Amino acid sequence: MNLEIRAAIEEFLYHEAYLLDHHRYLEWLDLLTDDIVYRMPVRVTRERREGDDVHSVAVYFDETKASLEKRVRRLYVRSAWVEENQPRQRHFVTNVMVRPTDETDEYAALSYFLVLRSRGSNHDLDRIFGQRDDRLRLVNGTWKLARREILVDEASLHAINLSLFF
Repeated sequence: MNLEIRAAIEEFLYHEAYLLDHHRYLEWLDLLTDDIVYRMPVRVTRERREGDDVHSVAVYFDETKASLEKRVRRLYVRSAWVEENQPRQRHFVTNVMVRPTDETDEYAALSYFLVLRSRGSNHDLDRIFGQRDDRLRLVNGTWKLARREILVDEASLHAINLSLFF
């Protein structure tokens, strides 16, 4: 693995987390390819011998660039009550593993994440954690996110909403 590429992809993921934590969603959209696939399938609890615990049909998200842009635009309108008071959030990204793919200028990146979110003076804290399977593509010398599959480790999410991005 080319260490410069690995370092560039890690820096991309850390920069992305910074933009999300600081509610700079319009800038975050610029990090996405026009053909992005952004999915978060539902996890189900199964016996070990039954195999994969990711539900292939039920999803929390199955987004395109257009649907992500629509979600972002909604956050900037006055009636976006879900963002009042604006949440404080932190995206922690770790255990980044990068490998080449069969596509030129495209790399797979697996990472673990922890998202913490609080609102106002409320003592409740949303915690969502799991792994992300990403495809990053070099487009005109700039890294872009082409695909993300978010696999949460909880079978039942306890967050009050999923207005955030991973």
